[in-house]
Amino acid sequence: MNLITPDLGLIFWQTIILLVVLWILKKYAWKPILHTLQQRENAVETALKSAEKARKETAQLHANNKKLIEEVRQERDKIIKEAKDAEKTIIEEAKGEAEKVTTEMIEKARVTIQNEKENAIITLKNQVGLFAIQIAEQLLKRELTTKKAQEAFVRNVVKKMKLK
Repeated sequence: MNLITPDLGLIFWQTIILLVVLWILKKYAWKPILHTLQQRENAVETALKSAEKARKETAQLHANNKKLIEEVRQERDKIIKEAKDAEKTIIEEAKGEAEKVTTEMIEKARVTIQNEKENAIITLKNQVGLFAIQIAEQLLKRELTTKKAQEAFVRNVVKKMKLK
């Protein structure tokens, strides 16, 4: 029962001890504790501000990155489109040039073939003419072996010349 109803002396000494402990705490520990708590509070506040700033910067960077990615995609699409257009143009030009060259080559071949044909015909005519002359010469030599046959042949040729 003593603990439930303490003596007046016990209360006095506990009060004095409490005041002494409070005075010691105030004199030596309170300022450093408050100072440390203030520093901790400032550090937490600074960290929160830095985190908020970093979050905003991250959001800004994320938005900038999205924008840059979109610009790069558009540029890539533009370059690809230009490359495809250039490819089509080059292919069309190459086809046209190939067609032109082919037409020129065919025309040159036709001209060459025509010239060769004409040369062959001329050569053939010359050969036929030479053969005819050689045959005629052989025939004349055989038929005009006598003087009488030669005079008859000359008269006949002269008659034919006058008729014309």
